Amino acid sequence: MVHSAYDLVELVKGCNAKVESLATYGSKILLGCSDGSLRIFVPTSALSIASSPSSGDEGLQPSDSDIKREPYALERAMSGFWKRAPLAMEVCRSRDLLLSLSEWIAFHRLPNLETVVAIAKTKGANVYSWDDRRGFLCVGRQKRVGIYRLDGGREFVEVKEFGVSDQVKSMAWCGENICLGIGKEYIILNSTTGASSKVFSSGRSIPLVVPLPSGELILGKDDVGVFVDQNGKLLQDGRICWSEAPSSIVIHKPYGLARLPRHIRSLDAPYPLVQTIVLRDVHLLQQSNNCAIAAVGSSIYGLLPVPVGAQIVQLTASGNFVGALALCKLLPPEDSSLRAAKEASIHIRYGHYLFDNGSYEESMDQFLASQVDITYVLSLYPSITLPKDLTIVEPEKFQEQTDAFYLSRFSSDVSDDMESSLPSQFYESDDKSAVEDKKTSYNAIMALAKYLQRKRFSVIERATAEVTEEVVSDAVQGSITTSEPYGSMSSSKKRGHPHISSVGRELATILDTALIQALLLTGQFLVAVDLVKGPNYCDLKICEEILKGRNDYEVLLELYKYNGMHHEALKLLHQLIEESNSSITSSESQNFKPSMIINYLKPLCTTDPMLVLEYSTLVLEKCPTETMELFLWGNVPADLVNSYLKKHAPNLQSTYLELMLSMSGNGINTNLQSELVQIYLSEVIDWYKDLKEKHNWDEKIYSSTRTKLLSLLDSMPSYNTDALLKRLPSDALYEERAVLLGKINQHQLALSLYIHKLYLPDQALTYCDRVYEMGPQQPSKFNSNIYLTLLQIYLNPQRSIKEFEQKTYPVPLQKSSFQKITKGKGGRVTKKIAEIEGAEDMRISPSSTDSGRSDVDGEEANEEGGPIMLNEALDLLSQRWDKINGAQALKLLPRDTKLQNLRSFLEPLLRKSSEGRRNYCVIKSLRYSENLQVKEELYKHRRTVVKIDGDSTCALCHKKIGTSVFAVYPNGKTLVHFVCFRDSQTIKTVRGSGTPKLK
Repeated sequence: MVHSAYDLVELVKGCNAKVESLATYGSKILLGCSDGSLRIFVPTSALSIASSPSSGDEGLQPSDSDIKREPYALERAMSGFWKRAPLAMEVCRSRDLLLSLSEWIAFHRLPNLETVVAIAKTKGANVYSWDDRRGFLCVGRQKRVGIYRLDGGREFVEVKEFGVSDQVKSMAWCGENICLGIGKEYIILNSTTGASSKVFSSGRSIPLVVPLPSGELILGKDDVGVFVDQNGKLLQDGRICWSEAPSSIVIHKPYGLARLPRHIRSLDAPYPLVQTIVLRDVHLLQQSNNCAIAAVGSSIYGLLPVPVGAQIVQLTASGNFVGALALCKLLPPEDSSLRAAKEASIHIRYGHYLFDNGSYEESMDQFLASQVDITYVLSLYPSITLPKDLTIVEPEKFQEQTDAFYLSRFSSDVSDDMESSLPSQFYESDDKSAVEDKKTSYNAIMALAKYLQRKRFSVIERATAEVTEEVVSDAVQGSITTSEPYGSMSSSKKRGHPHISSVGRELATILDTALIQALLLTGQFLVAVDLVKGPNYCDLKICEEILKGRNDYEVLLELYKYNGMHHEALKLLHQLIEESNSSITSSESQNFKPSMIINYLKPLCTTDPMLVLEYSTLVLEKCPTETMELFLWGNVPADLVNSYLKKHAPNLQSTYLELMLSMSGNGINTNLQSELVQIYLSEVIDWYKDLKEKHNWDEKIYSSTRTKLLSLLDSMPSYNTDALLKRLPSDALYEERAVLLGKINQHQLALSLYIHKLYLPDQALTYCDRVYEMGPQQPSKFNSNIYLTLLQIYLNPQRSIKEFEQKTYPVPLQKSSFQKITKGKGGRVTKKIAEIEGAEDMRISPSSTDSGRSDVDGEEANEEGGPIMLNEALDLLSQRWDKINGAQALKLLPRDTKLQNLRSFLEPLLRKSSEGRRNYCVIKSLRYSENLQVKEELYKHRRTVVKIDGDSTCALCHKKIGTSVFAVYPNGKTLVHFVCFRDSQTIKTVRGSGTPKLK
């Protein structure tokens, strides 16, 4: 976009001779004329000062100022300075030297212009390039290229000289290499080795090599300027297109000025046309400190840059915001605050421009770069609801506060243009509805969401820092405890709106509240959920209203959860689950399942078990297993859960206790086990009564609950047996009664039930095996003869029934007891012992157990003449012969029992007895033999001989024993005086020493 970057000012008008070359030294202009003279021009305002007597020096005085924006006058003319018109000249500012190419290359010292050196070998040179940093000079003369080095400040030493294919037309240093324009080619020549490489052709134009401050080069090819690096490699985005091939190019940051046949053009990256300066017949274009100097015939024009501030205003007013921002980088470092303010203002205007043109993401990039308050950006979105009691910055016209500093001649025109481009046009549009639609479009909201996400880290960090600072301050003052550092904030959130007392938290609340709305409007539900799951400052009241209106319940649940509003979250979740299960459901509530309540409650098990119990009952019936696993997973106290279920969901109490029993590795406590037994027993009794009413009861029918009851009764180590026995019905559940009787060592009663009521001899045998195997753990006289007890029941069935009746129902019976009389098959009246109601008050003591001794001594029948169960008794003897006392068993058998029937019992018993006797005899013999061997070894040791000679010495005093009384230690080698031994009885000189033997 075209704007005024340079002002064309005529500095020197009508020089007496044509200008062939020029240079600047401070604010002075040095002209090399066609007559060989050097003419020096100074600003008119400085001419009187330079010519005053107080100056005391007629030489060229240095000046720190730049080229002035005023006419110049001739200060001094030095005729015959060169023998012929100079082709080029320049000032070496770091060395105060004037370098010129005329007949040869000469150096003159500034400011007095005395000759330093004239390099005679450069006579006839047509082009040169000076490396001021290193002091190297490269000269092109005919088909030779010479390199010279300044040595000592007054002499040049020739370093290298290379031959080339044609005359050099243009050259420039690029590091240690030299780029040469020879004929129609560009060549990179290494100044050290002389190695050369071609770059490309210059086309139809004359080769033009222009060095850049960065070390790169611009090489002209027809009407295109190509960028290359120091090695001649093309740069990717390096290209400038001119209207025609330029004669010369001057680089004046940030622009490049090209001298074209009919005008001068200035360009900047990315190289659009900036300005066209109409100035015909320009034959010289030279760079100065602060401007470019152009020579037209005998006149000199200055291309003075417009102040950067004024250019910024121009570019901003014309909508070239990128160019304006680029120029802001050129503002002086001392104006850093002014620069930041200008950049922020331009970014904001640029953001409004992009926003109104539909480039929403790019506009947000500009707002982000401007560091403008987020409330300013949010005010562009009327659809976003923000907290009403927080400060909102409305968009307004941003006045350029510092334009007057830069506007010297543009103060009226440019300001008017700038005012017309301010954001007012974005808020006073004729078609307000179209603007509103644009601001609520998907792309606009998406851009806002990305903008807020990029801003969020710094805003949240600031808010967190404020919270931390506040907590530390309160802790120092003693106003809060360390256990509740964030109590005030969390409690205020639960009330629906956090109390914001700082700017950081205000911004965090505004940002998070707006961000969650933007995410929902753009369909980013997962991102919204992640936002509310972590630390956030969302305004609870606004977000709750919006989320309910949009039916975004998943986000609302997470918001409740983060703010500790578990009651509200669980109520809402339960409501959604009920709606999902109803006949008329909304699509939003289809995905809510009871398991979600369980998942929600899991983290709360350790912190709020009562809340878990309260809301777990809502899903107990639908997800019993998952709910019980919740109690177990969360380590909720089992007693607490049991009591809660007993009160609110008794039908699920057994399910919980079963899972607790199966999943707990260490089992559950005795009270809970007893509770489970009582529950099972109640269910079994109810089941029994129901079948009895239907006349379908059978003792061999097992329901799942009854099976569980039997298993639990059998596996439990202890429980209140008396209480359970009282609850059992008198005419049923004999197996349960047998298990309970076995727990209190009433084995005879238990076995009587298995034999005479249940008719399960195999189960009675299993019962005996279990009691027998428990003998080592629970030694008792009742366990050792358990098989004899069973044998006695088989051989005396009627007597066992009588004993069962006597021990279970004590006589005389109470008046309140009732005996149910039934008739047998033969018409004889008999009693059914199990149906006597007096059993309800029975008292059983472990001391009443039988001793296993038979009182009938082989009587075949009882008093009533009933049959015996001989076959079962014989089977018992044959199966468990190794566990039964044979002598006692034979005493119990009837006297007329045939020996053939006892063969299976007696054969293995006698065989085992014989084997045992033989084994005992062998063991006795072996022990006797071993005893004899030990005695023989003892005799050998006692026959030990000790030899005493004249060299034998005492092991304690080391004196000779001689004829003194001595003692020998058991090892048979250590000899001591008896006196020494007596004095040192407590000292053991030899390991394993004992009482010595006296000799």
